[in-house]
Amino acid sequence: MAKKINPDPNKIYPVKNCKTVTHIKPTIKNKNIIVGEFSYFSDIDFEKHVTHHYDFVGDKLIIGKFCQIGKGVEFVMNGANHKMNCVSTYPFYIMDSWKQNAPKLSELPIKGDTVVGNDVWIGQNCTILPGVHIGDGAIIGLNSTVASDIPPYSIAVGNPAKIIKKRFDDELIKILSKLKWWDKKPDEINELIPLLTSDNISLIKKELRKKLK
Repeated sequence: MAKKINPDPNKIYPVKNCKTVTHIKPTIKNKNIIVGEFSYFSDIDFEKHVTHHYDFVGDKLIIGKFCQIGKGVEFVMNGANHKMNCVSTYPFYIMDSWKQNAPKLSELPIKGDTVVGNDVWIGQNCTILPGVHIGDGAIIGLNSTVASDIPPYSIAVGNPAKIIKKRFDDELIKILSKLKWWDKKPDEINELIPLLTSDNISLIKKELRKKLK
């Protein structure tokens, strides 16, 4: 009988003898940052890379499972937004000695939660702007600025990030979206690894169709 594997999602350093790759979830203290198991950051102190994240705004950063986030990635939250429909964008109300009443949250350009799906790869030094949704399996090229939503299994690059292509055809994307391999138990994922790491698309489709029946 095969020995059950038992990867630990709460182990901060998942790579042996390496202190520069960290599982994100066990390091999080902010209740408005929600991260799935096994997502990692190629650096330390992930929360320092979530900026302008103020409790009074109430927005959340939600990241799925098995994401790969490169060094230098920054998530800019809604607290960074200024009113753009006024003559001046300057926030007098937060500065000493100026006379301006603080605007209501409803008057500010709050764009909602920032959501990253599962198995998303974000290259180093990317900036993710407030309210963006990045779909499962997407890839964001290094140094990109993501200002709008990215569909599942798409590749986006640039500033602002533009979709350059889908990773797979619609049939395989549909299969993967239905499979949701990241929600399976570790032993099941371990059995799927040969398919998850294969580039033989026809074989992947054939075998995954069987598993979905």
